[in-house]
Amino acid sequence: MKLVLAMMKHETNTFSPIVTDWARFEAWGVYTGQAAIEAYGKTNMPLGVYLDLARQAKAEVVLPMAAEAMPGGRVTADAYKRLSDPILEAVAKGCDGCLLDLHGAMVTEETEDGEGTLLERIRAIAPNLPIAVTLDLHCNLTEKMVKNCTGLIGYKTYPHVDMDIVSRQIGTRVMDFILGNKPAPVMAWRKLPLMSQTLCQGTDDEPMKSAIHACREEEAKGLVAATVFGSFALADIHDVGTAVITVGEDFTAANAAAQRIADGIWQVRDQHIYKHRDLKESVAEARQIATGQNLGGPVILLDHADNCGSGGSQDVMTVIAEVLRQGLEDVAVGAVWDPEAVAQMQKAGVGAEITIDLGGKTNLPSIGEKGEPLRLTGRVRTLTDGEWIVRGPMYNGYKVMMGPTAVFETGGMQIVVVSRHHEPWDIGVFTSVGIDPAAKRYVLLKSRIHYRAGFAPLAKATFTLDGVGVTTSDNTKLDYKHVRRPIYPLDRLNDWT
Repeated sequence: MKLVLAMMKHETNTFSPIVTDWARFEAWGVYTGQAAIEAYGKTNMPLGVYLDLARQAKAEVVLPMAAEAMPGGRVTADAYKRLSDPILEAVAKGCDGCLLDLHGAMVTEETEDGEGTLLERIRAIAPNLPIAVTLDLHCNLTEKMVKNCTGLIGYKTYPHVDMDIVSRQIGTRVMDFILGNKPAPVMAWRKLPLMSQTLCQGTDDEPMKSAIHACREEEAKGLVAATVFGSFALADIHDVGTAVITVGEDFTAANAAAQRIADGIWQVRDQHIYKHRDLKESVAEARQIATGQNLGGPVILLDHADNCGSGGSQDVMTVIAEVLRQGLEDVAVGAVWDPEAVAQMQKAGVGAEITIDLGGKTNLPSIGEKGEPLRLTGRVRTLTDGEWIVRGPMYNGYKVMMGPTAVFETGGMQIVVVSRHHEPWDIGVFTSVGIDPAAKRYVLLKSRIHYRAGFAPLAKATFTLDGVGVTTSDNTKLDYKHVRRPIYPLDRLNDWT
């Protein structure tokens, strides 16, 4: 048996000014063959699970591409070709099955549906090839994705700590088909006219908690898999929006289950829309809670509108400036992207007192904002190469490469400054540079929900701070031109059937 395994992942924010070219994929890591096995074989990511399933089946493995890039703007045509062509060439040489670790929200310069286009091209080469697909919870599911694979599943957790569980779930079922143990599964799906916002998709919270519970109930009744895709609303594309897909042995049962889950989501559609609050008021409340109290852990402050994990520039200084203005003490910040500032601190050396213009290097034309650096005077506390291994539940075992990294200390605040974008979903963003986040009074993170994977056990209180950035949850700041209409909440809808 010969299996083609591959990973091709990117979450595209069409409002982001960050260019997603081949170099951006290389910055995260592009691997093929044995190098890919070494990079992912011991991780809890879908590709690691697929490698395990292949070993169990004693199959020959062809691994032509394993690549991911930190979210950003549209993937360039050149980068997409470099990612997809090796996969297509491997399939064209002949194989018995294909197991794919994809994202589901890749938008390129030439197609709004990077994953669906890949699958359609694979199907054109090998019309009867069994194909298993694992997708991110933030997938914008399309007809091309569903029609051109054998079995499809998405994560049930956000933060994504069940990648291994769901990929084994779908991979095992498709492998049973490849081995001739079972017939091909069937799939049913629903696409809702709902742009659920990422801040409302944490699976420990409502409304996603109940939606995931509904999926598990349907699986308990006998479905192979049931998935809710919260979607990624920062993509101005036709197929943006929440979706449900079920995989089973009987279409009638799978179809009815998909309808039940979708109906439940629509009934609470208003809960999928984030409600904003004044930044100054939120910071003041956080200060009041933490001041003079021994909470036994930090207050988490979330600068969610500048989250590079959703395509943010990670250098907007609005929230940091407000925290400094209100005089919060003992704050750790993770992290600000500013390669120029890191280079300046490297030149000055550890212990040097310097003045830097931090952040604000990126203009944000899609929301009418210009980059505004924040001039700060402080001390260079630490310099590192920015490399460390994730030991928490999300991306466990993966090597993070933040690039040359520095810690800048100013006004009761220690700021981790990185040369490559990295969302702080693991405490390693601090411990790798000598900061113990558990000992801080405040931990300010440029994150939204993924921070929970590493920081939720530490948090004694959490505040969502509504700053500025291209990962904003304020739809009035985003100029949607290509989404299908009507769609909630851009349009008031009472029915979706």
